[in-house]
Amino acid sequence: MIEAMNSTRRAQGGRQARRASRLSGAGPRAPYILRRIATFDILSDEGLELIEHNADIILEEIGVEIRGDPESLAILHEAGADVSGESVRFDPGFCRNIITASAPSEFKQHARNPANTVMLGGANTVLAPGWGPPFIHNLDDGRRYATIEDFRTLIKICHTLPEYHHSGGVICEPVDLPANKRHFDMLASHFRYSDRAVFGALIGAERAQDSVDMAKIIFGDDFVANNVCLYAVSNSNAPLVWDSAMTGALKVYARNNQAVAVTPWTLAGAMSPCTAAGTLAQVLAEALAGLALAQLVNPGAPCLMGSFASTISMQSGAPTFGTPESAHLVLVAGQLARRLGVPFHTVGALTSSKIPDGQAMEEGTWGLMMSVLAGANFINHAGGWLEGGLVHGFEKAVMDADLCGKVAAFAQGLDLSEKALALDAIREVGPGAHFLASAHTHANFETAFFQPQNADAKPYEHWLEAGSKDAATRANERWKKLLHEYQQPLLDPAIDEALEEFITRRKSSMPDLSYA
Repeated sequence: MIEAMNSTRRAQGGRQARRASRLSGAGPRAPYILRRIATFDILSDEGLELIEHNADIILEEIGVEIRGDPESLAILHEAGADVSGESVRFDPGFCRNIITASAPSEFKQHARNPANTVMLGGANTVLAPGWGPPFIHNLDDGRRYATIEDFRTLIKICHTLPEYHHSGGVICEPVDLPANKRHFDMLASHFRYSDRAVFGALIGAERAQDSVDMAKIIFGDDFVANNVCLYAVSNSNAPLVWDSAMTGALKVYARNNQAVAVTPWTLAGAMSPCTAAGTLAQVLAEALAGLALAQLVNPGAPCLMGSFASTISMQSGAPTFGTPESAHLVLVAGQLARRLGVPFHTVGALTSSKIPDGQAMEEGTWGLMMSVLAGANFINHAGGWLEGGLVHGFEKAVMDADLCGKVAAFAQGLDLSEKALALDAIREVGPGAHFLASAHTHANFETAFFQPQNADAKPYEHWLEAGSKDAATRANERWKKLLHEYQQPLLDPAIDEALEEFITRRKSSMPDLSYA
C-alpha cells in the first residue's frame, strides 16, 4: 500500500515538475545541488594550520565547559580528556584524531518520499528554509507572533517551492502551543504536509528521543536504526560552553545514527573575539569538542562541522549580517571542515532588515553566495529570514527561493558540451545577423537561461499597466497562489493514526509549560 502511494506521489510530482520546468526554463527539480564549481579558498595551508594550532591551544590551555551533563564528562574523561568539575581540556590532536578515525565524510538523509532524499557531503549542497523565529511577517498581517497554523502554512508554501530541498524544522515558533509540547505538533506537521527530509527537535534529550520515536513510526524501527532519517543541530553557548540541553540531544541522535551538525553559534565582538582569525580558532575548538563527543558516544555516527558566525554593530551591539567579515568566517570555516573530513553545515540568506526590502535581499544574497562558495553541504536559513532571525517572512521566503534557484544554476558551472559551444549556430548565423531565428536558439530557448519566478523584466510600460508592483507585492501574490495550488503528499492513514496516538499519549504524560 505504501509503495502504491509513493508511486502515485511520484507520478503527481513528475507532472508538477515538468510544468514548473516549462514555466521556469529550468531542468527537472533536483533533490539537492551537485556543485560543479570550485570552492573559493581564501586561506593558504599555512594560514589554516595556524588557525588549527590556535584551536588546539584553546582546547589544551582553556578548555570547554560542559554544564549539567555528568555523563558527557564521564565519557570524555574515560577517553583520556582532562576533566575537572565541568571543565574539560584536551591534548593537542586529541579531538581531531577521534573524529577522523570514524566520522563519515558523506551520507544520505532519507525523506519519506525517496525522490526527495538528500546527500550530505562531497560536492552536494542542501538548502533549507529559515529556523526558529517567534514572529512571522507578511504584507497582509504585518509582524505578529506565529501560530501553529502559520507553521503549517509556511511548510506548505516551502514544499511547493522546488528551490528548497529540505522541509526544515522550527520554520517558525508556534507560540500558541505549550512550549514543552509544541515539538510534537511541529514534527508531525512536517511529516503530514511535506514529504521532504526533516529536522528533529534540538533542545534536550527527551525531545530528541520523541523525534526519533516519531521517525520510527513514519519509516519503521529497522529503517531508522540503519539509515539517517532526522537532521539536528547542536549549538554551543559561546564562548566555550556546551550545556546539557545541547549535549543531551546530541547523544540521543548519535546513539540512534541520526545526523547532528555540531555548530558553534557566535557573534564576533560579543561571543568571540572581534577578529575573524580569533573567532575561527574559537569556532573550531568548540566544534572539535562537540564532534569528538558524538564519535565517542557512537563511532561512525553521521555528523557535520557547523558554523554560525557573524558580526555585531560596534556602535549598538546589534547583530549584523552580510558583512565582509562574515564572508571570511564562512569561507574559512568551509576550508577547515574539509580538512577535518566531515560535511560542512552553515547558514544562508541572513539579514537584519525588518521587511523584505533592498537591504534584506542585498545582505541575504551576500550570505547565501558566500556559503555556496564555501562548499557548504547543508545551508540552513536559506530563505525567509528577517530581523536577525526573529521573523520568518512569507514574501521573503518566496523572494529567497528565486535566489536559491540562481545559486543552484550558478553552481552547475559552465557547460562545455558540443551543444553549448554552439559552433554550428555561429556558422549558420555568420557576421552581422542575429541568433533569434537560428535553429540552435529554437532548439534550446526553453532551457537556455535561468528564469526567476518573482522578478519582473518586462518593459516599463507593461510593468506600469500591470499595477507597478514591487518585488514584495509580487511575492505576496505568489505565495497565496502557491498555497491555493498546494497538494498534500499522501501519508498512509494507519501511519498517521499511529503518529497521532503516540503524540496524544506523550502529551498526556506531562503538564503544559509556557517556557522551553
